[in-house]
Amino acid sequence: MTDLLKNAAEWLDRQQASHLSRQVRYRRGDAQLDILARIGRTVFEVDSGTGVLERIESRDYLIAAVDLVFGGQVSVPQPGDQILETSGPATLVYEVMAPGREPAWRYSDPYRVTLRVHTKQVEEN
Repeated sequence: MTDLLKNAAEWLDRQQASHLSRQVRYRRGDAQLDILARIGRTVFEVDSGTGVLERIESRDYLIAAVDLVFGGQVSVPQPGDQILETSGPATLVYEVMAPGREPAWRYSDPYRVTLRVHTKQVEEN
């Protein structure tokens, strides 16, 4: 039997990639690939260890899980990977990471169609 909700999630991902995405360069070591990504954000609340909760905002990139391919294998984001985004004349470099003990990425839907990659800007060229 066909899973209508999974088919709908895949269709929605294709529509968003076509109409809401921008091209970015995903870099892992010396390997890099150009992929489409949607921009998002996540606000984390992290305990500073002194009983104070800090709110930290991450710039997120939503990427089709099947697009992240290194060495012929579908991969998942790794801390330290970088995403390069062009903004006017500047190239902004974001590193895959998340604050505290949070994971650096997660699936954005129950069908694992889209990856939500948490980043922090580390450079501007």
